[in-house]
Amino acid sequence: MLQANEIQQRFTHIQQTIGEAQQALGDAPNEIRDCIEKLSREAQQAKDVVQSNDQQRVIEYVDRLEDMGDEAKRISRSLPQMPAHLEAAVTRVHAELSDLKHKLH
Repeated sequence: MLQANEIQQRFTHIQQTIGEAQQALGDAPNEIRDCIEKLSREAQQAKDVVQSNDQQRVIEYVDRLEDMGDEAKRISRSLPQMPAHLEAAVTRVHAELSDLKHKLH
């Protein structure tokens, strides 16, 4: 299990990665835009949970975020006009969330 400060550091990095995906949106299709924006809002809410050090709630939030990352990745791969840099950003977000999820379980 990761220590609380490690979880907070990883989560800060995940938020930065989500921010990079938001910046890469440009004129992306609404479906992926909505998904990334929702992921960003959820990550903001999860920040308080991560800082609370409530291990069970942290795991629940990370699981939820990872599911949203799965959805973003699925959408990014299904859109024919998906910009490569945005797809790469979505893939990084998903990878970071998946890695944290696996380290918490």
